[in-house]
Amino acid sequence: MRKIKNYDSKSIVLIIIVFIFSAILIIRLVDLQIINGEKYREQAEKRLIRKIENYAPRGDIYDRNGKLLVTSDTYYVLELYKTKKTSKELNDTILNIVKVLEKNGDTYLNNFPINMKDRIYNISDEKIEKWKSDYKLSNESTIDEVIDFFVKKYELEDYGEEDVEKVLPIRYELATSGYTNYKPTVIAKNISINSVHEIEERNSEMSGAYVQKQTIRNYLFGNTLSHVLGYTGKLSDEEYETYKEDGYKITDIIGKSGIEKSFEKYLRGKSGTKRIEMDTSGIVTYEEEIEQSKMGNNIYLTVDIDLQQKTEEVLKDMITKIHDGYFNHTKYNDATCGSAVILNVKTGEVLAIASYPDYNPQDFVDGINNEEYEKYFKNENSPMYNRAIQGVYPPGSTFKMITGIAGLESGAIKANEYIKDLGVYNKGHKPACWIWNARKQTHGNVNAMTALKVSCNYYYYEVASRIGIDKISEYARKFGLGEKTGIELYGENKGTVSSREYIEEQNKKGSKLTWTIGDTLSSAIGQSYNAYTPLQMAYYISTIANKGKRTDLTIIKEITTIKEEKVEVQKIKNEVKEKVGAPTNKKEDVKISDESINAIFAGMRSVTGDRGGTVYGTFNNFPIEVARKNRNSNIWKWFR
Repeated sequence: MRKIKNYDSKSIVLIIIVFIFSAILIIRLVDLQIINGEKYREQAEKRLIRKIENYAPRGDIYDRNGKLLVTSDTYYVLELYKTKKTSKELNDTILNIVKVLEKNGDTYLNNFPINMKDRIYNISDEKIEKWKSDYKLSNESTIDEVIDFFVKKYELEDYGEEDVEKVLPIRYELATSGYTNYKPTVIAKNISINSVHEIEERNSEMSGAYVQKQTIRNYLFGNTLSHVLGYTGKLSDEEYETYKEDGYKITDIIGKSGIEKSFEKYLRGKSGTKRIEMDTSGIVTYEEEIEQSKMGNNIYLTVDIDLQQKTEEVLKDMITKIHDGYFNHTKYNDATCGSAVILNVKTGEVLAIASYPDYNPQDFVDGINNEEYEKYFKNENSPMYNRAIQGVYPPGSTFKMITGIAGLESGAIKANEYIKDLGVYNKGHKPACWIWNARKQTHGNVNAMTALKVSCNYYYYEVASRIGIDKISEYARKFGLGEKTGIELYGENKGTVSSREYIEEQNKKGSKLTWTIGDTLSSAIGQSYNAYTPLQMAYYISTIANKGKRTDLTIIKEITTIKEEKVEVQKIKNEVKEKVGAPTNKKEDVKISDESINAIFAGMRSVTGDRGGTVYGTFNNFPIEVARKNRNSNIWKWFR
């Protein structure tokens, strides 16, 4: 009694509460394990609870005017779970399923290495030998003997030949995929709604079958804009190692190239979860959505799809005409590829960007077959290669404005100073003007404006001789050449500025190059080591049109959520630019005097608008004023 007195009233109450809860737990355990244990065990064995991923659609992609370019369509996949069935019962279930699919015009997966109808193998001889070895079959076994082996293995002896052809491939798929009570095997993709309804209605006859709703990417304009949009596909093993930390599964779909890849983080939706209950015979008894899926963000490009289609059409037509000798009756068989870029010079927005040949992203959506693989990846013209941002080419005469501006701004020449074209420039390797090589003529006296008009090489040789290569390469870099433009795509090539620095870089790699006066002269007219992408060249020309003001080049107009709420697009663009290795810093404007830029403008206008301009014959009746500089020699090489 003395010990009890040591406890206060609160402690006694707490002890009583603990005792009561302990008693309740003990009584509940006795009920679960002893009194009603058999009943609960039987119920648990009759019910399987599974959590299934509710796939989220990727965000849509639009052009600048809101025209839908890429979307995600809903489709239905038929899965089969393992249930407590005999082999014969499973065969009957599969046969019922196949009959429903065939009745509604749907197909099912068939990866069995033998075409049973034609009695031929679908795999190479090397793979046949290994496959037979895996199943402990003799290499001398005939096709009929191999089929008989699997007929016996899957207990199909009592079925007719037609039914065996239906059931055996699916039994093989189940066996090779390792399907279980919790891991189903996909046996049919993109089945019709009629099949969906019938399978769900006849669930008791097709126990274990479950229809899963998924989404499939749909590229609405086929090959158009393919290099920019990119394509999607399943994660490779290497990609999975990179993406798994972000919650990706090995079966997930990701962007493989283009916008699909660079904006993967934002286009990707967030999958939801639903719970299904299925009894041990495979019949679904209950379904519940636990977490809703959330669609990815929508992306609006700066591209105008109508302009893009026209650009691609004209590009393809031009390549064909050059190839066939339409312009000068000389065929150029290597003119098979090309690219074109159109920018808004005031904003830096890409309005159209084409590369030919192209490809159809839709071919990759459900896995590319052998025929398409050969067409794309073993084609000598590389349709997957985006020449607009990856291919680098000597700019030729289109580079002459840089040499002219460098000469004018350095004070080495004056806008109205005339230089006499003597035909052959008597320095370095003694290069000649193109008109001397073609006709043994000269351009006579030319200044900054007329030199552009007639594309006089001799004039730019003299400018280069006065200012040297360092000044020319300095201005090339000021105009953004030799660096990435900042477009939000992987794979952009930064190009090469012909310079002493380039020689030094090559020599560090083992080359033994020496800079000469000949290199300086060639560089001045866009040759030597100069090599730039079509996008870089378009950006450099837009900077001239802007009188030296450099814009932030972009292909993204805006990004919105599924609720059409705008997100902070510049922050996302900078993040993506950094990821793809593009510069994010504000570009420094090129300081050009009015006298210099006006001389360059006058020269570019005269190329098209004045008699004697190199393309006056093409543009003299054009409805709008055009200023340009063309690459007037060996033009077909630009298209490689």
